[in-house]
Amino acid sequence: MRPTLTPRTRRLLDIQGFDTVDVQEVAPVAPWLRLAFGLCALLAGVGTILASPTILLVLMPIAALAAASPVHPFDLIYNYGIRHFTGTGPLPKRGVPSRFGCGMGAVFLLVTAWAFSAGHVVAGYALGGMLTFVVLLVSTTDICIPSLIYRSIFGWSRARDAQQKDDRHGEHAVHPERRALRHRA
Repeated sequence: MRPTLTPRTRRLLDIQGFDTVDVQEVAPVAPWLRLAFGLCALLAGVGTILASPTILLVLMPIAALAAASPVHPFDLIYNYGIRHFTGTGPLPKRGVPSRFGCGMGAVFLLVTAWAFSAGHVVAGYALGGMLTFVVLLVSTTDICIPSLIYRSIFGWSRARDAQQKDDRHGEHAVHPERRALRHRA
């Protein structure tokens, strides 16, 4: 039996930048796309609870690398280890919206670490708590607030259903009214 994605999960992953990846490729590994964010949430949460600039600063270059590369460093745990036990394929490359989120996370980690080291404990807990919440949200529900921010600023991907309908007609949705006029004639 082939794994499938619910329309909701498919749309949330599209928002994160997986809109160019074939659904058959992403469906079997979709739960594993959350692993990197789960590990980030765990480390950010521990760093925040302990008010530890050191833990947060260790996580910061990982987040920065995730922003600069289409492969999250924690994806390597799955790609070179876990997938061989699960019999699934490698994770697809992460899109720009997801990487934008990692960049925002790197900035949050740096500012949170500074707040704790400068004695601004309340600000550190507030920033670290927000960061941990946002990363925990994407690691449990696929709702990525930074990807939503990215899409709001730079544009939304077209829904896959609309792309598939256009592909069936051999047209692009640039001018859907033309297609409507052609079908009436």
